[in-house]
Amino acid sequence: MILSGDYKSLLTVEGLINILGPIITVLVIIELSRALIFKKFKVEDYKVPFLIYVVNRLISRFISIATVSFCIGLFEKYATHKTSFTWYWFIYAYFVWELAHYIYHYLGHKVRLFWCLHSTHHAPQHMNLTVNYAHFFLETPYADAIRTSICILLGVHPALLIFIMVIDGVWGGFIHVGENLLKDGRLGFLQKFILTPSHHRVHHARNPLYMDTNFCNLINIWDRLTGTLQHEQKEIPPEYGITREMNPNSFLDVYFGEFVALFRDLIKAPGIKNKFLYTIMPPGWSHTGDHKTAKRVREEFLNTSNIPSNEMIKEIKDKEIHPAIKITSAVNAPGIH
Repeated sequence: MILSGDYKSLLTVEGLINILGPIITVLVIIELSRALIFKKFKVEDYKVPFLIYVVNRLISRFISIATVSFCIGLFEKYATHKTSFTWYWFIYAYFVWELAHYIYHYLGHKVRLFWCLHSTHHAPQHMNLTVNYAHFFLETPYADAIRTSICILLGVHPALLIFIMVIDGVWGGFIHVGENLLKDGRLGFLQKFILTPSHHRVHHARNPLYMDTNFCNLINIWDRLTGTLQHEQKEIPPEYGITREMNPNSFLDVYFGEFVALFRDLIKAPGIKNKFLYTIMPPGWSHTGDHKTAKRVREEFLNTSNIPSNEMIKEIKDKEIHPAIKITSAVNAPGIH
């Protein structure tokens, strides 16, 4: 394409995949090379994500493709309206896609059974580009089922949907870039409008202030509207991983650990109702009432610290009050899976 000077193929999904596909792979190589050169490379930081990538490469991709095709065929006839492959419908479609991604991602944190699928992605305790590949093999098909269904029902043209998936996949990989390659992930003024690597580092953190925030992938509008947008505080470096005691270097614990934890809770829970609630309530919910959900831990932390949430900062600015606020270090909250 470059040699011929014919760039018309970039207007096709296949052409876009060919040009964008290698980007994350190249960045991974650069990140690994930089870690080796500066003697910061640790095998344990990359071992489990690599093993998961190998396993999922053989299974997840084919299930996901089948899921997307099935949902398009099932729901396209019920679409609220029709769109076409044009720039203005592309803008509409991207906002719809972000809404669908937000819903899937939110449920992945708020429904225990879905968290069992999603927790594999949050288990690594160091941020780097290979974390992008750390997913339970059924998570991508489940995510694509939700996102595809919503987009098709809201009129997004199938070709436009695939086009957006490619772009979103590249950006979704890039925002996992580690401090080793991009120390400050805020990206300047762009952090006001999009979800940056800094925002996604916050999302992967287990600090109470950062729990269950930043669910969008590129455009941050839905996080803003729902109050889940959280900027990184310089005084509070993200502490990655999940708060359940686990071995982050064990493939089995990373991949199946949350299923085991859920199974143990189901065994101990009295009655069918409580067993059912353990599968659909947020991680940390308890039939005894001693809940340790992310929402409760975050609220308790904010109530007992001097750290302002984004909502508090906005309220202060709206009232034109500028008190001196001391930012203190956050501590981990136990009991959240």
